[in-house]
Amino acid sequence: MRQLFLHIEKVSKTYFNKGRILKEALKEVSLDLFEGEVLGLLGVNGAGKTTLVSILATLHPPTAGDIQWNGGSIYQNLLPYRLSVGYCPQHPNIERNLSLGENLVFSGRCYGLSKGEAEKRQKELAKEFKLEEYLEANIDQVSGGYKQRFLIARALMHRPKLVILDEPTVGLDSHIRRELWEVISKLRKEGITVILTTHYLDEAEYLSDRICLIHGGAIRVVDTPENLKKRHQKNNLEEVFLKFVDDPDAEIFNSGGNDE
Repeated sequence: MRQLFLHIEKVSKTYFNKGRILKEALKEVSLDLFEGEVLGLLGVNGAGKTTLVSILATLHPPTAGDIQWNGGSIYQNLLPYRLSVGYCPQHPNIERNLSLGENLVFSGRCYGLSKGEAEKRQKELAKEFKLEEYLEANIDQVSGGYKQRFLIARALMHRPKLVILDEPTVGLDSHIRRELWEVISKLRKEGITVILTTHYLDEAEYLSDRICLIHGGAIRVVDTPENLKKRHQKNNLEEVFLKFVDDPDAEIFNSGGNDE
């Protein structure tokens, strides 16, 4: 039996404009995350994926609901929770006046590592992600693939237990995407929980232990890629997703839960 890592309980996010509801980005989302799993979070643009992961990363508060971690609400243990989370954003926020190596050390220091610990961790991750020859470079001097390697490495500086990857391979060549797939697979082997948002359905099918389909701010179904293909009699996850996009309100896509 897998160990529960995070329990998301009826989390909603509503945006207001002059007292009127502008948009309900999330509607009572409930979901369990388990240690050492990769959860693929899929949906069309505007479905609520980035809103959900930004709340899990504590970048934005929910309007309602709670997130339970380590026996209590994360909002009662916010700093310890943040130390357990690594976030690789869709739109990178990188200090361009620092080299890649300096950025890594700076990130480690922000998470409470001593200078020596941060420098040691920088060297470990630079070797693991093949960044050693680029540590003196500015982020604008490296290719897209190495930018993504750097962003994932930065998210791992403080040895988090949960890593959120928001569109980590968008716009990359196929062979570079495959290299990053192996990085993500390695995180799972190390017992790290990964949330992956992606528009590449082959990527989600290859990497994910479970798939969460979200539409209109609500979770419609959570299941393994194999179960989804079997249930919908499709050859691959892309065909399942296209069926979902065509009719997200179909009864078969409204189990709503934490299927395993």
